[in-house]
Amino acid sequence: MHVVVAGGTGFIGRALVDALLREGRRVTVLTRRSEEEARRVLPGGAAVVGWQGNEDTAPLPADADAVVNLAGAGIARRWTRAAKRLILDSRVRTTEAVVRALQRAGGPRVLVNASAVGYYGPRGDERVTEREGPGDDFLARVCRAWEAAAVEAERAGVRVVRLRTGFVVGRGGGLRLMALPFRLFVGGPLGSGRQWMPWIHIEDVVGMIRFALDRDDVSGPLNVSAPEPVRNRDFARALGRVLGRPSVFPAPALALRLVMGEAADMILTGQRAVPEAALAAGYRFRFTDPEAALRDVLG
Repeated sequence: MHVVVAGGTGFIGRALVDALLREGRRVTVLTRRSEEEARRVLPGGAAVVGWQGNEDTAPLPADADAVVNLAGAGIARRWTRAAKRLILDSRVRTTEAVVRALQRAGGPRVLVNASAVGYYGPRGDERVTEREGPGDDFLARVCRAWEAAAVEAERAGVRVVRLRTGFVVGRGGGLRLMALPFRLFVGGPLGSGRQWMPWIHIEDVVGMIRFALDRDDVSGPLNVSAPEPVRNRDFARALGRVLGRPSVFPAPALALRLVMGEAADMILTGQRAVPEAALAAGYRFRFTDPEAALRDVLG
């Protein structure tokens, strides 16, 4: 199988490309980075194609069998008007270009497209499966537009899977930032700590993408999160135990909002998201306990 990975030099993309190559699959990475930069972070064996994401169509190889679209600007920033536009456009316009290429190519039959659990908006203690509707905050509106762009590929007979990903536990991404205050002995829960955290180990993120690529009966939204979400305070305690640090110094919600502005809402609220669709389809998680996942990454 020849898999094209848009955004393949990112945190999740690098892990996915490595796994696909180790399985013997052909991989082409579409990236905004220069070829030299991309080759420094990617494992050997991947083809690299430069693509800024703002062209009319994506440069898909003629013999591609599948596309995984992970492209999108980072959201861990203060959400100014310009930042919001970048966050939205880097996802929606890139996805539209990928879909146009799929419609014109007539080749790849599956598109696995990134999204996020932010699709649901803040949900309190409600148990959230893929059957729930979208929220109405900024991230929810971004995810709705992002997914709507991907679904257009179905008109060309392409099977579309939408990955609503939670907090990823891996060597990089949000965990690196979250662990820093713990390493400095000032870590603890964020805000009240009562908000739910739909977390997932990076190996299960990659595993679910591979599962989505290979299973013709899997389509639509997938909550890419471990079967048992935890409250932020419990995740913080687990992180403290793994690092051998206290976890008793909460980051006040007011301070987070002063520093991050509206973006603080994405860590002060949450979703009790569960992967109902993946479990029903038979996906078997490797990591179901957050402390075990953290020990695997940080221990």
